[in-house]
Amino acid sequence: MMKRIIFSAITLASLASNARAADLPSRIPPALPPPLIFTWTGVYLGGQVGYQWTADSSGAIYSTGGAALAALQPNFNQAGVIGGGHLGYNWQVNQFVLGVEGDVEGSTLQGSGPYASGVYTLTTNIDVQGSVRGRLGIAWDRLLLYATGGVAFAQIENKYSNTATGLDDLKATRTGWTVGGGVEYAFKPNWSARIEYRYTDLGRYTDLLINSSQGTLGDRRHETDGAVRVGVSYKFDMFTPPPPRVAKY
Repeated sequence: MMKRIIFSAITLASLASNARAADLPSRIPPALPPPLIFTWTGVYLGGQVGYQWTADSSGAIYSTGGAALAALQPNFNQAGVIGGGHLGYNWQVNQFVLGVEGDVEGSTLQGSGPYASGVYTLTTNIDVQGSVRGRLGIAWDRLLLYATGGVAFAQIENKYSNTATGLDDLKATRTGWTVGGGVEYAFKPNWSARIEYRYTDLGRYTDLLINSSQGTLGDRRHETDGAVRVGVSYKFDMFTPPPPRVAKY
């Protein structure tokens, strides 16, 4: 009889201990959510700076009747520092990244030298330029290789000085095309850095010289340039859909 009482007491004590243990909070830490997959999708804003060089007209000075009056000697070099801002949007589908980007830049690009066999002194400035482009790239996680191309525009100022006659100061906005490519790396979830090369063709045009010539003359020109830029961008999460998570098993 005594053995049964002792056995029952031990059994009740064990059940009570298990019940109290079940009521205690668990010491096992909760499982962490799977990490987010990085995505290039979203609106971004940034700045860039670079170096630009140009190749200018290879035409000639023409009279209004079309006769060539003076062949152009090899043109002087034009170069300068460029810098400005860009705004764009990327959309990533699997490994492919599609986007659109616009930029506006100031420039110190300038060149000056003898022109048309020394008859004129020509000074060329490009103070403001920009572009609106598409982007197509392939991403390896945070690394993006891309090609870009679209419409380019620039304000070109040409000053023709002739000590015997006078000065023509001609300024106009020219429109053309630009194409290039680059590499971009996201060193933080919202920050990325890039390096890019672009070739730009602003088209062919004719400057009409009135003050610096004896009679109206036309200078047929073709403005092209190359530029290397480095930049940084910040991507806004508020415009980005939630990226998927990667589960680890």
